[in-house]
Amino acid sequence: MTLDRLLNPRSIAIIGGGAWGASIIKNCRKAGYSGTLHVVHPKKDEIEVIQCVKSISDLPNTPDAAFICVNRMLTIDAVRELSDINAGGAICFASGFKEAVAEDAGASDLQAALIQAAGDMPILGPNCYGFVNMLERAPVWPDQHGLTPIDRGVAIIGQSSNMGINLTMQQRALPIAAIAMAGNQANTSMADLGQAFLADDRITALGLHIEGIHDIRDFEALANAAHQCGKKIVAIKVGKSEQAQAATVSHTASLAGSDAGSTALLSRLGIAQTDSPATFLEALKIAHFFGDVNHGTLGSISCSGGEASLIADLAHNTALKFPPLNETQKSDLSAALGPLVALANPLDYHTYIWGYVPKMTAAWSAMIDPAIEILMLIVDFPRNDICDDSAWECTVQAAIALAKPDRKIMMVSSLPENMPQEKAELLSAHGIIPMYGMEVAIKAIEAIYLAKQQDPAPVLLPAKSKTYDLSEQQAKHALHAHGLSIPRSKHVTDISGLEAAANALTFPLVLKGEGFAHKTEAGAVHLDLQTSQEVINTAKSMNCSTFLIEEMIPNGITELLIGVVKDPVHGYVLTIGAGGILTEVMEDSTCRLLPVSETDIDNMLTELRINKLLNGYRGKPAADKAAITKAIFAIQDFVHKTHPDELEINPLIVGTDFAIAADALIKGGTDD
Repeated sequence: MTLDRLLNPRSIAIIGGGAWGASIIKNCRKAGYSGTLHVVHPKKDEIEVIQCVKSISDLPNTPDAAFICVNRMLTIDAVRELSDINAGGAICFASGFKEAVAEDAGASDLQAALIQAAGDMPILGPNCYGFVNMLERAPVWPDQHGLTPIDRGVAIIGQSSNMGINLTMQQRALPIAAIAMAGNQANTSMADLGQAFLADDRITALGLHIEGIHDIRDFEALANAAHQCGKKIVAIKVGKSEQAQAATVSHTASLAGSDAGSTALLSRLGIAQTDSPATFLEALKIAHFFGDVNHGTLGSISCSGGEASLIADLAHNTALKFPPLNETQKSDLSAALGPLVALANPLDYHTYIWGYVPKMTAAWSAMIDPAIEILMLIVDFPRNDICDDSAWECTVQAAIALAKPDRKIMMVSSLPENMPQEKAELLSAHGIIPMYGMEVAIKAIEAIYLAKQQDPAPVLLPAKSKTYDLSEQQAKHALHAHGLSIPRSKHVTDISGLEAAANALTFPLVLKGEGFAHKTEAGAVHLDLQTSQEVINTAKSMNCSTFLIEEMIPNGITELLIGVVKDPVHGYVLTIGAGGILTEVMEDSTCRLLPVSETDIDNMLTELRINKLLNGYRGKPAADKAAITKAIFAIQDFVHKTHPDELEINPLIVGTDFAIAADALIKGGTDD
């Protein structure tokens, strides 16, 4: 299935019509579309001065793109007829298919019938507006949009047509070449559209507004394609809240999945993640102009200490850095600014040179250095309706004087509204990125910087599992068979067997009563028992009849939580975090999708706040990270072979030469 004819149509047919069909014709004429337009309508003679034909069979030629604007039942018939004549593709505008299954039990069957009718012909939707390709001046889109003809730019793909409209209305000097909506993704997914756009040399980067992941393997292929052609993908993913997930299901028939799962998936694939439309658009701008952010080192220059302090604070606790000035920078800055300016990065250059373009250019140029990847020029323009902004023209001239193809330079306003569109377009025409707001600029830069493909290996997909739970002892022994270290233990089914079991182990011991969902809260866990009599006396205080006795794990440096949860959309989510009593107190954790590599595990441990303890804090010995890695690989092997619904080790006690699971929980799974 190819999308070339559909997305780059030389002929467009509108099936049905009314105001929606007329709008497509008007949009095409406004854009300067040079192909042929046809209208199929059984009752009207003409629409927008185009003569109608009565049926698809009456079309004078086979269309490359067809916009079907009839009810859902007739849509299926139209798709079948178009497929039979080998049309390039169709857009299904009608709703009432899989997204409406909660209201109509037959909606899924209708979508299945639609897919069957399409055969090998690609369709967008159902329940979508179509696409606007301004590289070809082809807006097959029945509503307003904000795009103009362009020769090069980014493409944006989504599922919400209204969000698509909103994004096209941006006034941020982002060159958007095309938008396309996938709707319910009946036989053409967002990933399919993405690959088609990435293959076009005129498309510089790809933006995705994701409501739900349709097919992980499609997304993996899309990410690999982007990686191969050196183009960035930027995403804004909804579905964190319960309300958003409910809206997603009703709107596009997609499962939003867990937020941790989607975050881990996009990170793994090297897709930049943003949390707002503003950051999404600014990150796309960086991807268009710069391609990538490789080092995350920034330089900032402004005429105010307040701005310098603010940009430094906004970058604090991010992956971005402001490197200190070297001696060459200091010397050149001193020559340009004189002795009264304190030299630092971020730099407050005061206003001594304001209005003198050569001196401003010299000062700003002095900040440029190989250690600084991106130079940020902090400038806020005044309102030109009540102020004279001519005094700020020097900043634009100085910035343009710095511009070179190999330089990454931004002009950043403190507030979005303080970057006039005409100034933004002038700057962008010279390769200077206009960024709308300091906070969004920092978030956008970091999003692009962090988006590095972690592992091209396929994600481990979920499998059907049985609904049974293992006891702690069963869970530990099952994991031990895959290489996980566990304490020596004895299982006792009657209190009379406690003495012999205890004496067969090495004191001190841990006694655990069985049959409790939360043993600690029920008082069913007792540590550091020194004698068999102490074990017996403790057991008598528990309201249970079966017990697990284990040897204490001595000399632990810290405790970790290792968890795996089956996410039906994204695969198996691995969580590593602070364990034991610190789990809920510190909320210190990080996630990846399985499978993980040794490098992934090392990076995850580095991301934890308790990594300081693992490395040896204040002269204390370091933990055995190799043993942690071995434990996680054992868990991964178990998951790969048995597909549990949920698995948790808490705590994994880590010492200088060991990592031992002190507790284990497994729910669901297949037989090993």
